[in-house]
Amino acid sequence: MDSCKKTVAVGLSGGVDSALAAWSLKQQGYDVVGITMSMWDNSLPNLPKIEGRSGCFGPNEGESIAAAKSIADRMGIPHYTVPVSAEYSHNVLDYFRSEYRAGRTPNPCVRCNQTIKFGAMLEAARKMGVEFDYFATGHYAKLDFKSADKPFLYRPADSTKDQSYFLSRLSMDQLSTVMFPLGGLLKENVKEMARQLGWDDYANKKESQDFLECGDYSVLFDESDNVPGDFVDIDGKVLGKHRGIVYYTIGQRKGLNIGGQPEPLFVVSIDAKNNRVVLGPRRILQCNQVHATGLNLMVHRDSELLKGNLSAQIRLGHKGAVAHIANLGENDITVEFEEPQFASTPGQILVLYAEDGVVASAVIDK
Repeated sequence: MDSCKKTVAVGLSGGVDSALAAWSLKQQGYDVVGITMSMWDNSLPNLPKIEGRSGCFGPNEGESIAAAKSIADRMGIPHYTVPVSAEYSHNVLDYFRSEYRAGRTPNPCVRCNQTIKFGAMLEAARKMGVEFDYFATGHYAKLDFKSADKPFLYRPADSTKDQSYFLSRLSMDQLSTVMFPLGGLLKENVKEMARQLGWDDYANKKESQDFLECGDYSVLFDESDNVPGDFVDIDGKVLGKHRGIVYYTIGQRKGLNIGGQPEPLFVVSIDAKNNRVVLGPRRILQCNQVHATGLNLMVHRDSELLKGNLSAQIRLGHKGAVAHIANLGENDITVEFEEPQFASTPGQILVLYAEDGVVASAVIDK
């Protein structure tokens, strides 16, 4: 992209990655402005403020905003705080609650990227009068718009920091004016660059590990959501009592407190309608096929890439498995694996890769 008289708004989070993204773009000759979204609205008074712990949503947000403004001041660039609390509450928190109440397990960070960080925040910033040609973040991913038959979102150089999964729900339109300056760098190099700039406080800063500051999702729900119910086996036999379905996800083994069984038990399904958590042995969670909806196709549907073997990732942390597309609908997709996979979970994101490029994503249905 030509930097001549172009302005890039960089999403500054208060961490080292977004700081170095802004710095590198300024070094390339772009006019850079920093924008930081504000989501915290004190609507959850029971959410504890934990000193030294960071997260995207929580009462410590002011510290992150102050850190973002501080780094902008060091670089001599403007900084704007963009309020998106209402949009975040509706598109992320309400969505998160509704999915859990329905017995599904959502990914709030993927949802936030799709609707807030690359959506509502940019709209709100422009309404505030912030003018920019491009938007950049400190995500570790690459973009390359070649043709409709080729992916435009790719894994980064640093495979240990790959964030393409989190970005897989973004459309070509959303990504068409986006830049990821760190896509070709290793995290250790980014930290070293920060130290060379004298930004040791950012290089050594602990990274946020969760979307919710306290890490306890139960605070997002009221008492009516945390109604105890039955643990049952796959035949409906009652095995014990659970604390409330919002505490469980498919594939979970720890925290069940069910003893006296011939083999270890896992959560195999959640019956939200009857407030039951179904338990069973690990083998029941093996699946050969996954169906997903809300298809986000990132290549043309006639692309040859969709006709061969792909790598299918069914949750964050899943290494990906060889699979092929069994059926490609207008808004849904069915994928078959070469080998059975463990704990495909409704609500999680299915992402398909052709080598390092994302070709499709969808929300797992069954």
